[in-house]
Amino acid sequence: MERRIGPSHLRDRLRLEQAHEARVGQRRGLHHVENWRLVRLLINSGLRVTGLHGRGRRNALNVQVTRHAVPLKHLPASFHGFTLLHLSDLHLASGAAGIEAMVEAVRPLDYDLCVLTGDYRFRTYGPSDATLAELERLRAALKTPAYAVLGNHDSIRMVPAMEAMGYRLLLNEHVPIRRGDDAVHLAGIDDAYFYDLADFRRAAGAIPPDATSILLSHTPETYRDAAAADFDLMLCGHTHGGQICLPGGVPVLTHAPSPRRFARGSWRYDQLIGYTSRGTGNSLVDIRFNCPPEVTLHQLERTAA
Repeated sequence: MERRIGPSHLRDRLRLEQAHEARVGQRRGLHHVENWRLVRLLINSGLRVTGLHGRGRRNALNVQVTRHAVPLKHLPASFHGFTLLHLSDLHLASGAAGIEAMVEAVRPLDYDLCVLTGDYRFRTYGPSDATLAELERLRAALKTPAYAVLGNHDSIRMVPAMEAMGYRLLLNEHVPIRRGDDAVHLAGIDDAYFYDLADFRRAAGAIPPDATSILLSHTPETYRDAAAADFDLMLCGHTHGGQICLPGGVPVLTHAPSPRRFARGSWRYDQLIGYTSRGTGNSLVDIRFNCPPEVTLHQLERTAA
């Protein structure tokens, strides 16, 4: 991996992960585990008192399929109708029901390629064995090649095991997706939210300037850099769409330093088309309100220049 992504990238990611683990172990920091447990307890207790906990849990397991048409002026004709299955924020190993709901939602779908935009672990620290076991079960249900990026909950130590299962991780890298003589270029950046290791120059530098290009980013906060790098489409997640929203789907919190209009669904910035997934999993508590989990089918469409 060092030869592939460079020694400084690997060293920095491992150093930051180790520092985060140490802060958790010393009971300090933003992701202090006891604080999470206390907040989780308070939310769950409040919902049980009001009789809403069961409803929130059922909402969290009601995975919806969203279809999103993506008009692209310079899309090669052979890619018209090409469909990407987009999964994000799986937060696996938080309960067997979650992986069951996701696999059942994905199994009957038709698509040409699967992409995943990070946060496979439920927690931001600790062992990954249970998460990897559920990722392997998901991989068996996917019908096509699968490309992925890491999120702020994930460890770079997960990459060899994920790639052995058949996921291809893009760590500030890009690959051409080919149909005959035509190609669409798919790039992925490392997490920009917590680890701040996104490198657009490395990820996009070799993409031909006139090529159709798609970026996988864990968080929508990279939208300015994605537009400046001339990506046509950016797929991301991280926000969970708010997870607990006011009526009408207005998020209470998004946990991303980007405009709230980028917190869920389709959006635009200059010439960049973006889509922020509501995700299939949940963080902190396994409940949702006014924000159902989703898997997304993005259909690429060639439009007149």
